[in-house]
Amino acid sequence: MSAADDSVLLRTEGRAAYLTLNRPKALNALTHAMVRRIDEALAAWERDPAVETVVLTGAGERGLCAGGDIRAIYEDARAGGTASTAFWRDEYRLNARIARYPKPYVAVMDGIVMGGGVGVSAHGACRIVTERSVIAMPETGIGFVPDVGGTYLLGLAPGELGTHLALTGERIGAGDALLCGLADHFVPSAALPGLLRDLATLPVPEALEPYARYPEPGELDGHRPWIRACYRGESVEEIIARLRGHGDPAAARVAGTLAEKSPTALKVTLAAMRRARRLGPLERVLEQEYRISCAALSSPDLVEGIRAQVIDKDRSPRWSPPTPAEVTEAEVARFFAPPPGGELRLRTTVNPQEVPW
Repeated sequence: MSAADDSVLLRTEGRAAYLTLNRPKALNALTHAMVRRIDEALAAWERDPAVETVVLTGAGERGLCAGGDIRAIYEDARAGGTASTAFWRDEYRLNARIARYPKPYVAVMDGIVMGGGVGVSAHGACRIVTERSVIAMPETGIGFVPDVGGTYLLGLAPGELGTHLALTGERIGAGDALLCGLADHFVPSAALPGLLRDLATLPVPEALEPYARYPEPGELDGHRPWIRACYRGESVEEIIARLRGHGDPAAARVAGTLAEKSPTALKVTLAAMRRARRLGPLERVLEQEYRISCAALSSPDLVEGIRAQVIDKDRSPRWSPPTPAEVTEAEVARFFAPPPGGELRLRTTVNPQEVPW
């Protein structure tokens, strides 16, 4: 990253170091250079005794981060390149660093937080949402699979809520983010300037105490009975059949939502979620997600999904195969095979700090 590149702003004040994602016109979407810049800053601040807290925010009024730069991934996939695999290697390493960071890492998840934005925030020790928060892992809508540790985080959600969010890409607010374990505290957006100021002089729990509130209830809690019943299905086809036959209008609407997603992405996502729960620590799940992402780069649905949603914006992707029943077990298994360029290997470490929140 050149000195003139200001896509990530860094500053220290008092006891805190502040990271600001600074591409507001692109909803602070992550580039490879930004990932490297954040990683370098975290490594330096980890060694700096003057830095006791790290704080992540996003520039602009619209959100923290809308995800990775999928236009760049689209061009790479169309050209048969490998630049995206290098990006994912560094991005997933960063996600693991954040999860194991030995100092309090405070992520302000205000506004839109999706995909890669979840990866740089929801693995942190202290995750703050506001009434403006809109959180999602929408990858199945572009022929991709939740990554950046998303299958790990969603696998920890109670019941089958995580499976529901992973397959549908549904957007949730503050109350549901807290319910699903993707956030820790609710702070009204108007109070954020005061909180950010106080983090420079106070430990995180003391800084939070005057500002933390209870959010409005989310919607997912009321849907848990049909979500639990339907998403216990053994396959995508069975889940959709259960949703259609349940009788709850909300379940029927979700069946229609799933019918619009990439059938291949749905099947791989379900398999990834079920496997993630058995893999253990985050690092093993990130390694699995790297395999899946590398395989997706050569999948026709990734290019087609990004084309339909982002490039041409016709919202009419032509998936291949077009239905879940036509996606074979062999095709799903391909996504879990070792990638041609070699595996991602992440060392599992233990965060020695016990943080009382």
